[in-house]
Amino acid sequence: MAFNGTWKVEKNENYEKFMEAMGVNMVKRKLGAHDNLKFTIQQDGNKFNVKESSNFRSIETEFTLGVEFEHSLADGTELTGSWNMEGNKLVGKFTRKDNGKQLTAYREIIGDDLVHTYIYEGVEAKRIFKRA
Repeated sequence: MAFNGTWKVEKNENYEKFMEAMGVNMVKRKLGAHDNLKFTIQQDGNKFNVKESSNFRSIETEFTLGVEFEHSLADGTELTGSWNMEGNKLVGKFTRKDNGKQLTAYREIIGDDLVHTYIYEGVEAKRIFKRA
């Protein structure tokens, strides 16, 4: 599966502005922009295991496409939602537990990169990852 492997963040586009829209304080935004995030993704059919490690935390998330689950972001924001596959792109639709607002996320392979796109309250950000 194309997503399988270990991916390390290489660059961010508009990520601090996105975190600001999410309500992340300035100190956490500055730290988050330089978190050295690394993902290890294992896909088995519709099931995914994602190990996420950064300067601040390490977590493991398992999900099945189309099945709702709960997830916590690095800043502590609690979400509920699901990932689905649309063509070759993973599309996540999540609802914040604290305010009911929507966060949409995309993961797709573009060339040799894994591109994460986040959209919240009209603010779009990208994080580009390279295979480690």
